[in-house]
Amino acid sequence: MKNFNPADNIQDLQYFGEFGGVNPSISDSSTYTFLSAKTMFDTFEGNMEGCYLYSRHSSPSNLYLDKALAAMEGTETANVSASGMGAITPTLLQLCGSGDHIVSSRTIYGGTYAFLKNFTPRLGIKTTFVDITKLDVVEAAITPETKVLYCETVSNPLLEVADIAGLAKIAKKHNLKLVVDNTFSPLSVSPAKLGADIVIHSLTKYINGSSDTVGGVTCASQEFIDSLKNVNSGASMLLGPTMDSLRSASVMKNLRTLHIRMKQHSHNAMYLADRFEKDGLKTVYPGLKSHPSNELYTTMINPEYGFGGMMTLDVGTLAKANELMELMQAKNLGYLAVSLGFYKTLFSAPGTSTSSEIPMEEQIEMGLTDGLIRFSIGLDNDIERTYQMMKKCMMELNVLTSESVLME
Repeated sequence: MKNFNPADNIQDLQYFGEFGGVNPSISDSSTYTFLSAKTMFDTFEGNMEGCYLYSRHSSPSNLYLDKALAAMEGTETANVSASGMGAITPTLLQLCGSGDHIVSSRTIYGGTYAFLKNFTPRLGIKTTFVDITKLDVVEAAITPETKVLYCETVSNPLLEVADIAGLAKIAKKHNLKLVVDNTFSPLSVSPAKLGADIVIHSLTKYINGSSDTVGGVTCASQEFIDSLKNVNSGASMLLGPTMDSLRSASVMKNLRTLHIRMKQHSHNAMYLADRFEKDGLKTVYPGLKSHPSNELYTTMINPEYGFGGMMTLDVGTLAKANELMELMQAKNLGYLAVSLGFYKTLFSAPGTSTSSEIPMEEQIEMGLTDGLIRFSIGLDNDIERTYQMMKKCMMELNVLTSESVLME
């Protein structure tokens, strides 16, 4: 990680628009013409570089973004898609077929969990969910049918940290593919540099950063991306989760400021997590010394971009969590909304929202409590002001009391 700075790789990319514009031209076309039938045939067979056939296959705008995201993650290439799930599902279906097995982290995005728990068994693919932080448990779950280890760098919503280098050794030992969803930690962590085979993002979140676009990406080797896009057998090609060119261009523009935004998200989250932990709230944030994986995560991150913008607070009950979130929204502190990476703080109770696909008994087993609030901390300029306003809301609802807080 010391010799790899993803923001530099993004900065070094330079595209010229069709008429010399500083932004690449947007190809707003679904199909492309050819001067000869032979060129069309060669393009369809994948033998013609620089020619386009149909935008479900590829488009200039998507390929610009592919190249930029591959540079960011340090992979050979990438393939953007219409959503994060539009990246996750084809990737796993390309790697696995009937009779195959996946070992997955138990704390993952609810949509991914539902796909692995409820959908892939219909195709004969089984998944074992494990505590990804225990490498011995991970390895013990591997069977002769296992093809994939799947995890999130920082898990949704419990913020558990995966030892990517350790998992990569296990994957290599058993000839498996390690697939890592890096949505919570772009720039901060570069999973491919730690041994991951495939890195996935929901572009909807930090990378786009303005909560106006849904998108995803799979970053991997040229060989794997070619297999995803194969016209006869590629899961991305045949399932059709194609990103629109206009959306692709929008994400590309926002990608340019990702390094600035991630630094501010991380700074603000670290500040709030530290203050609320000192106030006596049950606070989970990878940057806190109290986090069980703090030492590990410190060795994984590019310190310039910090520990990320995601934080959780446990306020005891769902009723109290809902009451607090509604009050914070009324005070203009953020929005009671799912997703993350927006300029304003977003907060939700994941047990009844983004992780609601996970059965209640499994939520309890993994430590996902009723009173847990997941925060995506925003880009607030004066984070001390934000802290004081949030603390006032908490004291109004007796989440904090004057006895539990060292008043300034």
